[in-house]
Amino acid sequence: MDREPNRRNPQEPYPVGKLPQADLIELLGRALPNGDPSVIFGPGLGRDAAVIDFGERYLVAKTDPITFATDNIGWYVMNINANDVACLGATPRWFIITLLLPEGQTNRLDVETVFNQLREAGQQLGVSVVGGHTEITHAIDRPIAVGAMLGDVAPDKLVRSDGGQPGDHLILTKGIAVEGSAIIARELGERLAGHFAPAMLDRVADFLHRPGISVVKEARIATSSGRVHAMHDPTEGGVATGIHELTEAAGLGAVIEAAALPYYPETRALCEFLDLDPLGLIASGSLLIASPPGDAVDILAALQAAGIPAVKIGALREQPGVLLQDTKGTRALPKFTRDEIARLFERTS
Repeated sequence: MDREPNRRNPQEPYPVGKLPQADLIELLGRALPNGDPSVIFGPGLGRDAAVIDFGERYLVAKTDPITFATDNIGWYVMNINANDVACLGATPRWFIITLLLPEGQTNRLDVETVFNQLREAGQQLGVSVVGGHTEITHAIDRPIAVGAMLGDVAPDKLVRSDGGQPGDHLILTKGIAVEGSAIIARELGERLAGHFAPAMLDRVADFLHRPGISVVKEARIATSSGRVHAMHDPTEGGVATGIHELTEAAGLGAVIEAAALPYYPETRALCEFLDLDPLGLIASGSLLIASPPGDAVDILAALQAAGIPAVKIGALREQPGVLLQDTKGTRALPKFTRDEIARLFERTS
């Protein structure tokens, strides 16, 4: 089922989640013109980071917030920003954070915990925190972390998110909804405790680290093992939205094999209980890779040799639109303009 709503009255409030795609495309084209020749890659659909020509190297810049999760937000915010830099073939190097904390709910231990999370994530990624801003504010009821990651890449190593080509095999690493599953287990643990075994909920909560929401390692392996035409880190809107964004950015379509999609049984169980579609559930931790068929074989072998699960889920095609194919035939891959977890939080707030 296509969950994308019809165009709204411009005075009607938006629901929780991303801006509707049509509105975002219009606003980016009309309100944010760019005439700077040093901007190689500016804002646009499926473009999660900017690329700026600095001469011998390109600077890659990314910003993203953490708004759904409250637990381990320091780890989350650095990793999700590093992911989008890595998807352009770049190395994440410098991080800036704005940390907004709720009035009357924040103490020294809370802040120290977030700083420790940032330090741990930075050590694992090889990233330095170089600045930011921290404040207690009356405007919110939960912590909000907004990160900005800077990295660099040689011009000939840049991987464009709109670079997919017809016939490319589409690879997906790990499984569907790694991040969304972890958020559900961490944020709704008390509600779920009477329905699922504690060991299962603990295991899903640890999806944050195992299999992990970082895709920096697999992006590096992919680009060093074969030709990569495009990479994309599916986040809000889930793997389905990530596939749509990657194909639409390249002006292409795709056929996805339903049987190849790697679902975690724990994710299926949680989504069934909560009436969510895992394909539309926030999905940091998975990486979409578009690569020529022969190179895709080498990339899959290299990822699996490194202990990173990866499968071919389909192929890009010239015809627009993304089809999901199974034994019953083909149907359109659903679109999710709002992440399933935003819908869940709206229901439970």
